[in-house]
Amino acid sequence: MIKVGIIGGSGYTGGELIRLLLNHPAVDIGFVYSTTRAGKPITTAHADLQGQTSLRFTDQVDTAIDVVFLCLGHGNSTQFLRTHAFSEKTIIIDLSNDFRLNTDATFNGSTFVYGLPEINKEHIANTRHIANPGCFATAIQLALLPLAQAGFLANDVHINAVTGSTGAGISPTDTSHFSWRNNNVSWYKPFTHQHLGEIGETLVGLQPTMGELFFLPQRGNFTRGILATAYTRFPDSLENAQSLFAEFYQDAPFTQVVHEPVHLKQVVNTNQCHVHLHKHKDTLLVTSVLDNLLKGASGQAVQNMNLILGLEEDLGLHLKAGVF
Repeated sequence: MIKVGIIGGSGYTGGELIRLLLNHPAVDIGFVYSTTRAGKPITTAHADLQGQTSLRFTDQVDTAIDVVFLCLGHGNSTQFLRTHAFSEKTIIIDLSNDFRLNTDATFNGSTFVYGLPEINKEHIANTRHIANPGCFATAIQLALLPLAQAGFLANDVHINAVTGSTGAGISPTDTSHFSWRNNNVSWYKPFTHQHLGEIGETLVGLQPTMGELFFLPQRGNFTRGILATAYTRFPDSLENAQSLFAEFYQDAPFTQVVHEPVHLKQVVNTNQCHVHLHKHKDTLLVTSVLDNLLKGASGQAVQNMNLILGLEEDLGLHLKAGVF
């Protein structure tokens, strides 16, 4: 059994990671690190795990662990790794944005590979350091990757995406607590969201000369999931676009190109991303839906771990959506 550790296990992504790893047939959780809950049962933070584990949070770190997942706030992973030196054999998978950009990818002599399996599977399988993509970044890139590879992003792309309240983290804020979020929708960080950097680097790597990305993120009045729409000028037919996407994702077990309009319930609580195409005159509309805590975070992290370890990519990730 592969021994894994989790740094920062009391938040949403940490909780989903614990749930996935408890049911993963090839791994065993060695420790879940939390300075604020050390000594307390895991179930004090994650009541859904009652009866499934007797693990307790700890403030001790096993630096010789096989795999460590960093579920820390943005900017904190770098600081943690400066004070905790893991074994050279330890696989490090970071779920923050600390190492996603090319300028930040090298740290302490190691290079973090951008962990989007649909485009980077070979590099992921041959590294020990992963920068897990952001949730918006995953949804938007999966909507645009085939177009970039085929050179169809020469024109501007307009993107609108709405996310659930769990995307803001577990600590309450003015725009995430129930009284504000319920029966409410709003935009934030218009055209400047931090995920644009990693999206742009990936797309430019496929199509060096492309139009501008205009991204408007929104807060939804639901807890989890992302629905992203992206549209741009597309001179070819809808049928050819569908063939292009189907071929691009033919070996991607978690990205499905579907012909019926998509909605969040079909992917929430799964590691799936569903992509739908619609053509209006000379404009192609691409819609993608995924769970921000799974395919957008913890599920993708486990997917990356599977690839590095040489396991089946979908091992431990056979999850069913609650459609009704």
